[in-house]
Amino acid sequence: MRIKFDDVTKEFGVIKAINNISFEVKPEEFVFITGKSGAGKSTILKLIRGEYFPDSGKVVVDELEMNQKTKRKDVLSLRRRIGMVHQDYRLLRRQTVAENILMALAVIGDKEEDREKKLKEVLEKVNLLSRMNMFPAQLSGGELQRVCLARALIIEPELLMADEPTGNLDPETSWEIMDLLEEINQAGTTVVMATHDFDIVNSAGKRVVKLDEGGLVHDKENGKYE
Repeated sequence: MRIKFDDVTKEFGVIKAINNISFEVKPEEFVFITGKSGAGKSTILKLIRGEYFPDSGKVVVDELEMNQKTKRKDVLSLRRRIGMVHQDYRLLRRQTVAENILMALAVIGDKEEDREKKLKEVLEKVNLLSRMNMFPAQLSGGELQRVCLARALIIEPELLMADEPTGNLDPETSWEIMDLLEEINQAGTTVVMATHDFDIVNSAGKRVVKLDEGGLVHDKENGKYE
Protein backbone atom coordinates (compact mmCIF):
# COMPACT_ATOMS: atom_id res chain seq x y z
CA MET A 1 0.00 0.00 0.00
CA ARG A 2 1.41 3.40 -1.01
CA ILE A 3 1.40 6.38 1.35
CA LYS A 4 2.24 9.96 0.41
CA PHE A 5 2.53 13.06 2.59
CA ASP A 6 2.89 16.33 0.67
CA ASP A 7 3.65 19.44 2.79
CA VAL A 8 1.36 18.19 5.56
CA THR A 9 0.64 20.28 8.66
CA LYS A 10 -1.58 19.23 11.56
CA GLU A 11 -2.28 21.67 14.38
CA PHE A 12 -3.86 21.30 17.81
CA GLY A 13 -4.52 24.82 19.01
CA VAL A 14 -1.19 26.66 18.98
CA ILE A 15 0.79 23.41 18.73
CA LYS A 16 1.94 22.16 15.33
CA ALA A 17 2.01 18.40 15.86
CA ILE A 18 3.13 17.96 12.22
CA ASN A 19 4.76 20.85 10.38
CA ASN A 20 5.11 20.85 6.56
CA ILE A 21 6.15 17.20 6.29
CA SER A 22 6.66 15.41 2.96
CA PHE A 23 7.60 11.76 2.45
CA GLU A 24 6.39 8.68 0.61
CA VAL A 25 6.17 5.01 1.59
CA LYS A 26 6.21 2.52 -1.27
CA PRO A 27 4.22 -0.73 -1.32
CA GLU A 28 5.91 -3.57 0.62
CA GLU A 29 8.39 -1.17 2.25
CA PHE A 30 9.39 -1.29 5.95
CA VAL A 31 9.79 2.18 7.49
CA PHE A 32 10.60 3.32 11.01
CA ILE A 33 9.12 6.63 12.20
CA THR A 34 11.38 7.79 15.04
CA GLY A 35 11.71 10.70 17.44
CA LYS A 36 11.24 11.46 21.10
CA SER A 37 7.82 11.54 22.79
CA GLY A 38 5.75 14.37 21.33
CA ALA A 39 7.70 14.47 18.08
CA GLY A 40 4.61 13.62 16.00
CA LYS A 41 4.97 9.87 15.43
CA SER A 42 1.47 8.88 16.56
CA THR A 43 -0.04 11.82 14.69
CA ILE A 44 1.50 10.49 11.46
CA LEU A 45 -0.17 7.10 12.02
CA LYS A 46 -3.53 8.68 12.81
CA LEU A 47 -3.36 10.80 9.66
CA ILE A 48 -2.74 7.66 7.63
CA ARG A 49 -5.80 5.93 9.16
CA GLY A 50 -8.03 8.99 8.78
CA GLU A 51 -8.41 9.49 12.53
CA TYR A 52 -7.11 13.00 11.89
CA PHE A 53 -7.16 15.03 8.71
CA PRO A 54 -4.44 17.52 7.73
CA ASP A 55 -4.98 21.25 8.21
CA SER A 56 -2.92 21.86 5.08
CA GLY A 57 -1.11 19.74 2.52
CA LYS A 58 -2.11 16.31 1.21
CA VAL A 59 -2.22 12.84 2.72
CA VAL A 60 -2.88 10.16 0.10
CA VAL A 61 -3.19 6.49 1.07
CA ASP A 62 -3.56 4.03 -1.80
CA GLU A 63 -5.02 6.73 -4.09
CA LEU A 64 -7.48 7.97 -1.44
CA GLU A 65 -6.87 11.56 -0.35
CA MET A 66 -7.61 11.91 3.35
CA ASN A 67 -9.27 15.23 4.17
CA GLN A 68 -12.44 16.71 5.63
CA LYS A 69 -14.29 16.04 2.38
CA THR A 70 -13.39 12.35 2.24
CA LYS A 71 -16.49 10.18 2.56
CA ARG A 72 -16.75 8.29 5.82
CA LYS A 73 -17.49 5.03 4.00
CA ASP A 74 -14.26 5.39 2.00
CA VAL A 75 -12.21 5.93 5.16
CA LEU A 76 -13.80 2.89 6.81
CA SER A 77 -13.21 0.80 3.69
CA LEU A 78 -9.53 1.76 3.74
CA ARG A 79 -9.19 0.93 7.45
CA ARG A 80 -10.38 -2.60 6.74
CA ARG A 81 -7.13 -3.07 4.81
CA ILE A 82 -4.92 -1.63 7.56
CA GLY A 83 -3.79 -3.59 10.63
CA MET A 84 -2.94 -1.60 13.77
CA VAL A 85 -0.79 -2.65 16.75
CA HIS A 86 -0.83 -0.41 19.84
CA GLN A 87 1.63 -0.16 22.71
CA ASP A 88 -1.17 -0.33 25.28
CA TYR A 89 -2.69 -3.51 23.72
CA ARG A 90 -6.36 -2.35 23.81
CA LEU A 91 -7.66 -5.84 24.53
CA LEU A 92 -10.99 -6.58 26.19
CA ARG A 93 -10.11 -8.17 29.53
CA ARG A 94 -13.31 -10.23 29.75
CA GLN A 95 -12.77 -11.74 26.31
CA THR A 96 -10.43 -14.65 25.61
CA VAL A 97 -7.45 -14.39 23.27
CA ALA A 98 -9.51 -16.00 20.50
CA GLU A 99 -12.49 -13.71 21.08
CA ASN A 100 -10.31 -10.59 21.06
CA ILE A 101 -8.73 -11.60 17.77
CA LEU A 102 -11.99 -12.64 16.10
CA MET A 103 -13.52 -9.26 16.86
CA ALA A 104 -11.31 -7.80 14.11
CA LEU A 105 -12.99 -10.07 11.54
CA ALA A 106 -16.44 -9.19 12.84
CA VAL A 107 -15.69 -5.50 12.38
CA ILE A 108 -14.82 -5.94 8.70
CA GLY A 109 -17.74 -8.29 8.06
CA ASP A 110 -15.69 -11.37 7.23
CA LYS A 111 -17.60 -14.57 6.40
CA GLU A 112 -18.44 -16.61 9.48
CA GLU A 113 -17.28 -19.92 8.00
CA ASP A 114 -13.74 -18.61 7.39
CA ARG A 115 -13.08 -17.32 10.87
CA GLU A 116 -11.92 -20.43 12.72
CA LYS A 117 -9.46 -21.36 9.99
CA LYS A 118 -8.00 -17.85 9.92
CA LEU A 119 -7.83 -17.78 13.71
CA LYS A 120 -5.82 -21.00 13.88
CA GLU A 121 -3.44 -19.84 11.15
CA VAL A 122 -2.72 -16.50 12.78
CA LEU A 123 -2.32 -18.02 16.26
CA GLU A 124 0.20 -20.48 14.89
CA LYS A 125 2.09 -17.63 13.22
CA VAL A 126 2.52 -15.78 16.53
CA ASN A 127 2.98 -19.01 18.54
CA LEU A 128 -0.12 -18.55 20.72
CA LEU A 129 -2.32 -21.48 19.73
CA SER A 130 -2.02 -22.95 23.24
CA ARG A 131 -3.18 -19.63 24.75
CA MET A 132 -6.31 -19.13 22.66
CA ASN A 133 -8.75 -19.77 25.53
CA MET A 134 -6.89 -17.70 28.11
CA PHE A 135 -7.75 -14.17 29.19
CA PRO A 136 -5.43 -11.13 28.88
CA ALA A 137 -4.73 -11.08 32.64
CA GLN A 138 -3.21 -14.56 32.34
CA LEU A 139 -0.62 -13.52 29.72
CA SER A 140 2.80 -11.88 29.83
CA GLY A 141 3.48 -8.54 28.17
CA GLY A 142 5.12 -10.22 25.21
CA GLU A 143 2.17 -12.56 24.78
CA LEU A 144 -0.26 -9.65 24.97
CA GLN A 145 1.64 -7.86 22.21
CA ARG A 146 1.55 -10.99 20.07
CA VAL A 147 -2.22 -11.16 20.58
CA CYS A 148 -2.41 -7.58 19.29
CA LEU A 149 -0.27 -8.55 16.32
CA ALA A 150 -2.50 -11.54 15.59
CA ARG A 151 -5.58 -9.31 15.78
CA ALA A 152 -4.00 -7.00 13.21
CA LEU A 153 -2.90 -9.85 10.95
CA ILE A 154 -6.16 -11.80 10.85
CA ILE A 155 -7.71 -9.23 8.49
CA GLU A 156 -4.83 -9.91 6.04
CA PRO A 157 -3.83 -6.23 5.86
CA GLU A 158 -2.00 -4.59 3.01
CA LEU A 159 -0.52 -2.14 5.51
CA LEU A 160 0.49 -2.92 9.10
CA MET A 161 1.14 0.02 11.43
CA ALA A 162 2.70 -0.44 14.86
CA ASP A 163 2.79 2.35 17.45
CA GLU A 164 5.65 1.71 19.92
CA PRO A 165 5.00 -2.07 19.89
CA THR A 166 8.13 -2.82 21.95
CA GLY A 167 7.79 0.07 24.39
CA ASN A 168 6.72 -2.07 27.36
CA LEU A 169 8.80 -5.14 26.57
CA ASP A 170 12.20 -6.50 27.59
CA PRO A 171 14.92 -6.59 24.88
CA GLU A 172 14.57 -10.30 24.07
CA THR A 173 10.80 -10.10 23.68
CA SER A 174 11.16 -6.90 21.67
CA TRP A 175 13.30 -8.74 19.14
CA GLU A 176 10.75 -11.55 18.93
CA ILE A 177 8.11 -8.96 17.96
CA MET A 178 10.53 -7.35 15.50
CA ASP A 179 11.28 -10.73 13.89
CA LEU A 180 7.54 -11.26 13.37
CA LEU A 181 7.17 -7.82 11.81
CA GLU A 182 10.03 -8.53 9.42
CA GLU A 183 8.48 -11.86 8.45
CA ILE A 184 5.17 -10.11 7.76
CA ASN A 185 6.93 -7.50 5.65
CA GLN A 186 8.83 -10.11 3.65
CA ALA A 187 5.49 -11.76 2.84
CA GLY A 188 4.43 -8.55 1.06
CA THR A 189 2.80 -6.35 3.70
CA THR A 190 3.86 -2.71 3.98
CA VAL A 191 5.03 -2.01 7.56
CA VAL A 192 5.23 1.42 9.25
CA MET A 193 6.52 1.29 12.82
CA ALA A 194 6.65 4.28 15.15
CA THR A 195 9.32 3.73 17.79
CA HIS A 196 11.98 5.22 20.02
CA ASP A 197 13.66 1.83 20.49
CA PHE A 198 17.29 2.82 19.84
CA ASP A 199 18.73 -0.70 19.62
CA ILE A 200 16.12 -2.10 17.23
CA VAL A 201 16.34 0.84 14.83
CA ASN A 202 20.14 0.81 14.77
CA SER A 203 20.33 -2.96 14.23
CA ALA A 204 17.51 -3.46 11.72
CA GLY A 205 19.00 -1.68 8.70
CA LYS A 206 15.66 -0.23 7.60
CA ARG A 207 14.59 3.16 6.30
CA VAL A 208 14.31 5.75 9.09
CA VAL A 209 12.11 8.85 8.98
CA LYS A 210 13.02 10.98 12.02
CA LEU A 211 10.76 13.66 13.47
CA ASP A 212 11.50 16.42 15.96
CA GLU A 213 8.84 18.79 17.31
CA GLY A 214 6.62 18.00 14.33
CA GLY A 215 9.28 18.58 11.70
CA LEU A 216 11.09 16.11 9.45
CA VAL A 217 14.75 15.91 10.51
CA HIS A 218 15.95 13.26 8.09
CA ASP A 219 14.76 10.41 5.86
CA LYS A 220 17.47 7.80 5.30
CA GLU A 221 17.67 4.34 3.81
CA ASN A 222 19.48 1.92 6.15
CA GLY A 223 19.18 4.66 8.74
CA LYS A 224 20.14 4.95 12.39
CA TYR A 225 18.46 6.44 15.46
CA GLU A 226 20.50 9.66 15.51
